[in-house]
Amino acid sequence: MLWAVYLIDKPNSAEIRAKNLAAHVAYLNKVDSVCFFTGPLQNDDATQSIGSLWIIKANSRAEAQAFVDAEVFYKAGVFESVKIARTRKGHFHPELAE
Repeated sequence: MLWAVYLIDKPNSAEIRAKNLAAHVAYLNKVDSVCFFTGPLQNDDATQSIGSLWIIKANSRAEAQAFVDAEVFYKAGVFESVKIARTRKGHFHPELAE
């Protein structure tokens, strides 16, 4: 089953995010087989990351939470809030991505 994970950064966490970016990317590469989609959330003019959106395959909410708990930005304290919700694939048009 798919789980959407919506994470919002703490104010002024850009330095922590930048410091941990390489390790974050390494983690996502390691768990790539369960990542349907991952990407940063940005402000309206795309000049700043404001969070992350992940859609992952997990067998339960607990397994989705374990994915979050092991993630580098989460462990480094980047996020102010985390929301996890079960979802399913609906319309999917990857060609619309820039």
